[in-house]
Amino acid sequence: MHIAVIGTGYVGLVTGACFAEFGVFVTCVDKDGDKIESLKKGVIPFYEPGLEELVSRNYKQGRIKFTTEISGAIEDSLVIFIAVGTPPRGDGSADLSYVDEVAREIASHIKSYKVVVTKSTVPVGTGERLRRIISETLISKIDENSINFDIVSNPEFLREGAAIEDFMRPNRVVLGADSQQAIAILKDLYRPLYLIDTPFVIANIETAELIKYASNSFLAVKISFINEIANLCEKVGANVNMVAKGMGLDGRIGPKFLHAGAGFGGSCFPKDTKALLQIASERGVELSIVNAAIEANERQIELMSAKIRSAMPDIKGKTIAILGLSFKPNTDDIREAPALSIIQTLLEEGAEIKTYDPVAMDNAKKTISGIAYCEDAYDACSGADAVAILTEWNQFRNLDLERIKGLLTQPLFFDFRNIYAPERMRELGFSYHCVGRG
Repeated sequence: MHIAVIGTGYVGLVTGACFAEFGVFVTCVDKDGDKIESLKKGVIPFYEPGLEELVSRNYKQGRIKFTTEISGAIEDSLVIFIAVGTPPRGDGSADLSYVDEVAREIASHIKSYKVVVTKSTVPVGTGERLRRIISETLISKIDENSINFDIVSNPEFLREGAAIEDFMRPNRVVLGADSQQAIAILKDLYRPLYLIDTPFVIANIETAELIKYASNSFLAVKISFINEIANLCEKVGANVNMVAKGMGLDGRIGPKFLHAGAGFGGSCFPKDTKALLQIASERGVELSIVNAAIEANERQIELMSAKIRSAMPDIKGKTIAILGLSFKPNTDDIREAPALSIIQTLLEEGAEIKTYDPVAMDNAKKTISGIAYCEDAYDACSGADAVAILTEWNQFRNLDLERIKGLLTQPLFFDFRNIYAPERMRELGFSYHCVGRG
């Protein structure tokens, strides 16, 4: 089978590379010529463990190719995946202008039956929107009556930093369509996953579209919930790690996403929760729990800055080492990262910032100026008045703490990802501050 993937961003490139690994012939299309030329040379535009090797191997073996020419890709492919960006508008709703543009391009070039699949995260109703746009464009073609197409919603559930594993061994594959023919074609495309008994959820388009938003919003709710419990733990003398463990052992709750910290960020949770609120609002439905999760997350990020301010009342002119800039480890994605918001607050209050992140500093340099980007964690701590961990990279989990203590002007340590044991840190002489633990 030949497929086309329109858009070579995070979702599109991972999708194309993984299907190529399944033995499918993939054409990845992007209108950014420079990006396409870089991909042909094996240069990946973002950090994702294992992706560079996957792309390189399949490119050399001829199963994946990159082009700016959408017409040939559409003509050669039975299945066309739309994987372009859907950035948030000012009101939180998804901007579908790129999706609409691709739909018109598809309609302009199809000459035979195609399955058009949305991989991008899109609001409920987008499937019908695409059907209308493509149909209206086809009306202007002389042979429109001989061209059929189907729309499928196939949302992605890729975790940044673990995307390849998530694609190759997913918890489920969601397919939303009104056509049994389209479902059969997509099942054939995903056939390798049947060997590992992957569950398939077959639904109508609207249900599949909503599953993605509902899933991400529920996970955001879990994070905000445990963060609020952590704040209560600090007031009553409880340990949030033990509370989370006690909760997570209940099979109805589960342990995942019950990790207290500085709040959630990234390209999905902030955007998708706000988009879901907008979808509901347009239909007169109140999602008060999702709204509360968003508000709780904003408070949590502000609370981290307040913790630093409380421990350093004379913060103006002080130097703080920030370890970790990405919103989570194993990615260079800094979108909505708590670290950036906290850094901005500290800068506004007159603090000096030194920072280190294993892969996200190049992206951060495009966003934040006026701070020192360092060679490693120890360079960042050298001469600083305090250190704060904001991303739980593995290399931050086993720092030489005696060395860190010697590099700081005072032993002030903010562990906002709860990496270290409070007892040990205080035995080492640190003034240690964490989230939800004594």
